[in-house]
Amino acid sequence: MASFEYHIASRLFFDRQQGKQVSRPAVRIALIGIAVGLAVMIAAVCIVIGFKHEVEANVMGLSSHIQVSNYHSNYSYEMLPIERPDTLPALLSDIPNVAHVQQFTTKTGMLKTDEEVQAMVFKGIADDFDWTFLEARIEEGDVPDYRAEKMSDQVLISSYTARQMRLGVGDSFFAYFTRDEQILARKWRVAAIFDTHFSEFDRHFVLVDNRQLARLNGWDAGETGGMEIFVQDIRKLSDTDVEVYNRLFAFGSERNIAYYTQSVYELNPQIFGWLDLLDMNVWLILALMIFVSGFNMISGLLILILERTNLIGMLKAMGAANVSVRKIFLWLSAMLIGRGMLWGNVLGIGLCALQYYFHLIPLDPAVYYVSSVPVEFNVWLLLLLNVGVAFVSFLMMLLPSGLVGKIAPVKAIRFD
Repeated sequence: MASFEYHIASRLFFDRQQGKQVSRPAVRIALIGIAVGLAVMIAAVCIVIGFKHEVEANVMGLSSHIQVSNYHSNYSYEMLPIERPDTLPALLSDIPNVAHVQQFTTKTGMLKTDEEVQAMVFKGIADDFDWTFLEARIEEGDVPDYRAEKMSDQVLISSYTARQMRLGVGDSFFAYFTRDEQILARKWRVAAIFDTHFSEFDRHFVLVDNRQLARLNGWDAGETGGMEIFVQDIRKLSDTDVEVYNRLFAFGSERNIAYYTQSVYELNPQIFGWLDLLDMNVWLILALMIFVSGFNMISGLLILILERTNLIGMLKAMGAANVSVRKIFLWLSAMLIGRGMLWGNVLGIGLCALQYYFHLIPLDPAVYYVSSVPVEFNVWLLLLLNVGVAFVSFLMMLLPSGLVGKIAPVKAIRFD
């Protein structure tokens, strides 16, 4: 059975005859403050989570989770071949959490057409390449077949490079490389054009048959520049990276071979450092919104208490304790907070849903690595956010509700 405190609070909450009272606009301002504050917090959380996951997926899809290269490559795109590449895939695939292992090589060169010349990084991919990420980002053309016995002269270029060099699917171009102070030329044909929305990759990389680069470098058949490793659970990347290093160290020590491993976080520290700063921004937004919403609710509750001074005096004169009267206004505060949070959820989730389905707010991919504001819904985080806002808001109501105990019944009844 509901307590009399709850009954009185509900009568005050649902009382529609308050149009001329001072409290009505104050309460509406408080409700709007809570609704807008919660909506902003929901939008901030959904956007930051979506933004981080979208950028991380792009970075990891392009550069893998862990890279293995020759220890003496010295961070250069002019790679030295790793030794025993034929045995490494089986050695590394056996590690728990490793999902896929593939070969790669990079080499710098000059891409030349009749009208343009551009320095590029040519990345060689082999028949073990996982096309899942890149195939979804191909705008024109088809994925070339690098599994055939004969080396392929087909390449993939970005839409940015295609515009800059005025190339289309089926067009041919020459590329020039250096080796031992000699200039080597190769003719390639564009098989497909992609757009990853990751400007650092799209501006500088061309994807070619890995065997072509091995031949340009004068390597033996089967040699490659390195291995790219993808993991199943990104949360266990650190442990997997250590295990990859330990296994390669043990394997190399027996054969006097030195391998070098780098995780995606070490390969792109500036990007992940930037993403970590977003967390700080979210906490700042949450703190500011809770402060503003709480301040509005405190103001609204104080006005309600002052306006109901006669009621408070009458309740005390009839024997109601300070605790009971205080509970009335705490119940009233809880109802107001609940209504504000309801509208805040409707507004926040609604706006995020519109952005999720219709991409209303675009972004410059060259700056943000995505073409529109990404949104990701996490039910548990949204529930936790609502519980946290409700708890903090209710705690902030305890202080102004204590004003009830300061009101004397005799003076309150005479209060006008």
